Parts: sequence; C-alpha cells; structure tokens
Amino acid sequence: MAQAALRNICKEYPGGVLAVDHFNLEIRDKEFVVLVGPSGCGKSTTLRMIAGLEDITEGQLYIGEKLVNNISPKDRDIAMVFQNYALYPHMTVYQNMAFGLKMRRMPKTEIKKRVEETAALLEIDDLLKRKPKALSGGQRQRVALGRAMVRSPAVFLLDEPLSNLDAKLRAQMRLEIIRLHQRLQATFVYVTHDQTEAMTMGDRIVVMKDGRIQQADTPENLYHHPCNQFVAGFIGSPQMNFFTAAVKRAGEGWQLVWQDGQMILPGQRNLTPLEGQQVTAGVRPEDLFICTEQKQGCFFGTVAVAEMIGAETYLTIETGKNRFTMRVPSLGAPKVGQKLCLGVNHDRLHLFHLQTGERLRL
Repeated sequence: MAQAALRNICKEYPGGVLAVDHFNLEIRDKEFVVLVGPSGCGKSTTLRMIAGLEDITEGQLYIGEKLVNNISPKDRDIAMVFQNYALYPHMTVYQNMAFGLKMRRMPKTEIKKRVEETAALLEIDDLLKRKPKALSGGQRQRVALGRAMVRSPAVFLLDEPLSNLDAKLRAQMRLEIIRLHQRLQATFVYVTHDQTEAMTMGDRIVVMKDGRIQQADTPENLYHHPCNQFVAGFIGSPQMNFFTAAVKRAGEGWQLVWQDGQMILPGQRNLTPLEGQQVTAGVRPEDLFICTEQKQGCFFGTVAVAEMIGAETYLTIETGKNRFTMRVPSLGAPKVGQKLCLGVNHDRLHLFHLQTGERLRL
C-alpha cells in the first residue's frame, strides 16, 4: 500500500517564517493528488518535506504505516521529478536512468531490463546513448520520469515538472503523465501553480494559500462548490466575477441590489440573517448571458474588450464601477463599444461573507 498521511505538518524557517501551517492530508493508495496555489503558498515546501529534502518542524509524516520524519530520502521509497529535470550532463540517458539502481547495487541484468522496459514505455528507447544536451525539453522530461519509474517507488513526487515546456508540449506531457499514472497504478503527488493542470490531472486537488489548505476536493466540487472566495477566484479561467451587493427583501422573496443593477433571487433561500447586509456575490463567466429583451433582474453594460480564443470569445463588460467577464461563441460575438443587457444564471450564483470570504450556505 502506498498511501501517505500528513498530520499537523508545520515548516518554520529561521526568523519565524511559517511556510506550512498545520497541514493535514490523507493521500490514498494509487491516488493522483495535486497541490496548487499561488507562488509562496507552501506547496513545493510540502512536497520537499514528503521527499525528506526539508526537515519537518512539527507534525507527523507517514508513508504506508511507517513514520518517516527522521528517515533519509533514499530510504523513504519515493521518487521525485524536479522542475529543472536534474539530469547528470556528463552521463548518457541510459546512465542517468540506471544511476539510482546502480547505487542500490542491483544486478546489471536487472538494471538493463528495467531501463530498457521503461524507455520503451516512454518512447525514448532510441535516445539511450545520447547525453542531455542533445535532447529537447520534452525528451529531458521523459528521461527524468523514466529515472523515477525504474525504481518502482511507492510514491511519485512531481514538482512543477512541465513549467519549462512550451504550451503545446505542456498539453501533450499532461496527457502522457495521466496515462502513466493509469498504467503504473501508483500514488502521485504533483505540485503546480497552473490551475488548468490541476483541474485536468488530479483525482483530488488541494488548494493552498499562505501555508494552509483552503480546500481539498475533487475538481468538480472545487469548481461548483468552492468553500471560500479565494478558491472560487483561483479555480476557473477566466476567473469568477465578484461584486458587492446588499441583500434586500422583494415581496416574499429576496433580491441583490448593487450600484449598477439588481437581481431577484429565485427559490426558497433563507436570507433573513443577511437582510440589509452587504455580501460578495460571485458568478462564473459562462453563467452570464445576453438578454434579448429587458427583464426584471437584468442589467446593462458596455463591451470594453473582446478577446477571441478560438471558438470562444471572452468579453470584458463595464457596468459602471464593476467589470464582468463572460464567455460567448466567437461566431457573431458582440463588438467593442456595443451595449448589452445581461442576465445571470441564478442557480449558479455564489454568495460569500464580505469580510471573511467564506461561502454563505443559506
């Protein structure tokens, strides 16, 4: 079993800098977990503590049933793939892949078998005699993956392994890593700052901010049910639109009122505790639509920017003090300067506490 458990893990650097703050996570056997968040949120530090490359200030780290806080990296049954590949420049591809096995004094015949089988799987078997300087970025990344794979570790750790690749190759390598995880049936812990990578690759995603877990959940739940405004804004591209509005009664129901418009809230929401208060409302770009005629709850805006992204166009719409981004089909998309009447998919509207940013479940 290759599960891992991080229990109240903390990392404090000299000077009282707390990089990771009471991190709790149970990683299941064969799970693909992605740690994601902005630069400086502690995700790479957490991965390096799992690898044993950073000391743990406080808490317990288990791999399988074994407490590994004081166990050296080579004895943790893990393999790490780094952002910069970390290949030995004076060695051939074969020698780079075989190096770890050689250090373990594995028989040469077994080393040869493992390296050749792994190279064939990664389609780099014709590169075994080359040195890293003669390889492209994608080929070097495959070699780095192969060097980890030949060891058959319990846990694979990947620290932003695709960040040095161009966009097209990055998309291709994402698919290859997903397929690799499916073939190997191993536990993967993957770090990235790219939420698109996180959403497309992870069985479960851990969103971090300031050394703390904000939410650990499936991609679907993170997108549709974010626990706070930070997660809602970080997950999704273009990001969720936010605006400040007051909660007011509308007959027997409720409405949101803000400087540029108002919106009737359908359904049986109990907003009595929030009556007269301001909240942060959030709506994703795909949940805005163009009204063909003015209706109650619609509001007006002017197209300030139109960005064509292939079949879709992202519109930036100014409504006074607020700006909204919405997605529309590129064919027949509104032009810059055009005035639009906008509506909102009320069922997909999110409300957050104005001060704490916590999602309001009312």
